[in-house]
Amino acid sequence: MRLSTKGRYAVTAMLELALHSGKGPVTLADISVSQGISLSYLEQLFAALRAKKLVRGVRGPGGGYYLGKTAGEITVANIICAVDEWVEFTRCGGRENCHDGQRCLTHHLWDQLSDEIFRFLDAITLQDLIDRGQRQVPAPLKVEKTEPDPGLERDRKRRAA
Repeated sequence: MRLSTKGRYAVTAMLELALHSGKGPVTLADISVSQGISLSYLEQLFAALRAKKLVRGVRGPGGGYYLGKTAGEITVANIICAVDEWVEFTRCGGRENCHDGQRCLTHHLWDQLSDEIFRFLDAITLQDLIDRGQRQVPAPLKVEKTEPDPGLERDRKRRAA
């Protein structure tokens, strides 16, 4: 099993918000530039995160996003589940039909591993990631680029239309 970019990017973006907590709202465009994640992809992720109340948005000039709860209340598992990612190691995706419609011989082993990983991720908060030194100094939010990124420029034009 491998966590997809959806889950990894959601955790990265949420950690970016946590690192800038108390410094005003953070725009998706700023996260896009500092983390190298497409703006349209972030919009999809943040719609799901907003629906689960993990982030709250402020509209208008000077708007952006804040964490919906404190960094100590948001777990990595909360984030991954909010964007519809699942940590599942069974071949059948937990449906117990991995071998000709029946549970395979090792289903319990892989199911238990999935549970252990979920518990592990559910025990780690954004604050833990910051406190454990997982934090790097956040990239400045207003980054000057010498060459425009065609993907970001396309996203901006699409939003303006």
